[in-house]
Amino acid sequence: MGTPMEDVSKVEKWLLYVDGSSTTQGSGEGVVITSPHGEDLEFAVKFGFKASNNEAEYEALVIGMRMAHDVRARHLVAYSGSQLIVKPV
Repeated sequence: MGTPMEDVSKVEKWLLYVDGSSTTQGSGEGVVITSPHGEDLEFAVKFGFKASNNEAEYEALVIGMRMAHDVRARHLVAYSGSQLIVKPV
């Protein structure tokens, strides 16, 4: 038998905000993970490679998801300035 479905209204959601950017000076990302209790974890990373804005945004999402996994976030809602990046996830 399968496990019963969780009540969606009772699920503790983690929030992931990502922002990747690219300039002539380099590329990087900012990530904020917010716990269900309102605690923020903030990260900034400078990439060691050139990337377009979309590539930087994608890398930010991937790294943010890995960080969320590391803090054992079960239910994650991702936000990004690029719907191209977060819509398919």
